[in-house]
Amino acid sequence: MAIRTVDPAAEDQLLSVEELRARLWEVGEERYHHRHPFHQLMHEGRLDRGQLQAWALNRYYYQSRIPIKDAIILSRSEDPAFRRVWLKRVLDHDGDATTDGGIKRWLKLAVATGLDADRVARREEVLPATRYAVNEYLNLVKNRTLLEAVASSLTELFSRDLISLRMERLREHYPWLSGGLDYFEERLHQAPEDAQFAFNYVFQHAHTRSEQELVIQALRDKCDILWAQLDALYFAYVQPGWPPPGAFQVEAS
Repeated sequence: MAIRTVDPAAEDQLLSVEELRARLWEVGEERYHHRHPFHQLMHEGRLDRGQLQAWALNRYYYQSRIPIKDAIILSRSEDPAFRRVWLKRVLDHDGDATTDGGIKRWLKLAVATGLDADRVARREEVLPATRYAVNEYLNLVKNRTLLEAVASSLTELFSRDLISLRMERLREHYPWLSGGLDYFEERLHQAPEDAQFAFNYVFQHAHTRSEQELVIQALRDKCDILWAQLDALYFAYVQPGWPPPGAFQVEAS
């Protein structure tokens, strides 16, 4: 990987909106989890039902923490206008009196893999490394600046393309999952809208070049958290295939 060097004369110059967007997309192209071998196996149709079950069960832990993450961010803002917009993210995942949220939609996907919804929702069989990585995301939004917390959500800049590809490949290779893809259908329009708001926020509130670099680093760190979750899945359920005690065990077919 090439090491980026910054001209000292340019270190104090703010990146333009186009330059900041380009830097963020550069992070996504290099580090977003669309490149992970586990996802590549999924998109090639090379995962079996048990491996997809392990993915759905472990990813549920991440999904269940997303509204908690967003509630932490809400609690850190003094701006009512920001909070009104960000609250939408909590409702998108938790749902409301009239609409199911993303958490219930993800459970529907898990059920389509053959798992029991209550078993998944209990979160008892999550890999320790999954739990650790996801909890670290909560620590990031709690302990770093609000600017960095918002910036960490910018993986949504890249998610629409991955979601579109994933839906196409799941329908192609795993047609028995087709009835459980409602979560992805909703995210196709939710994620780009959320990403645009977050990008506008960080561009407007990163007042120095150093703060812009913090934005970029927060995105790298979020990509690492997503990647680490897939590392755990790959190690436990692909190669060498060593799920730890207490974690989900694939049933022999």
